[in-house]
Amino acid sequence: MQIVKLGGSLYDTAELTSWLALLADYAKHEAVVIVPGGGPFAEMIRKAQVLHRFDDKHAHHMAILAMAQYGLLLHGLLPTALTIKIPDAAPTSSQLAIWLPDDQLLQVDELKQSWHITSDSLALWFAQQHPQSKLNLIKCVAVDTGEINQLSRKGVIDKGFEDLYHRNPIDTQIIHYQNYNEFPNNGVALV
Repeated sequence: MQIVKLGGSLYDTAELTSWLALLADYAKHEAVVIVPGGGPFAEMIRKAQVLHRFDDKHAHHMAILAMAQYGLLLHGLLPTALTIKIPDAAPTSSQLAIWLPDDQLLQVDELKQSWHITSDSLALWFAQQHPQSKLNLIKCVAVDTGEINQLSRKGVIDKGFEDLYHRNPIDTQIIHYQNYNEFPNNGVALV
């Protein structure tokens, strides 16, 4: 199974629909689950938190719902995809699904409720529930290293990713959003 985190930064790019078409086509041969980023919905939460000064616990909950909103947008663009709310509902055969995370994630102990855990770490956690899967992080930033600690320091992946990854490593790669030809096996592998 291919777990594909489509970064929220793809929200206003022409490449977003190209990725959806590519993934729908690829899913004819292997199960694919799209994990949505938070996109502009998460950015609005960051602004609201600065303005209203509420805690990270509530912001984290809102950010999970922002991912679901972005996922619904993706489903609107690709209505033939399944929508799933829990990792156990992921397709086991050739099918495309979009994960719509919800407040069930608030009960997962290893997922701290802060901005240190974003959609990158949530995509990793989802992939860890399927040990034979491969995680693909589609991002608008080019990377030249797979060193997780360097990527975290540069803000390419969130701060919680490294610890979660080292607890349970999953075959993971980062692909620049314009490099479709790197999917599924030619991105920058994380180590």
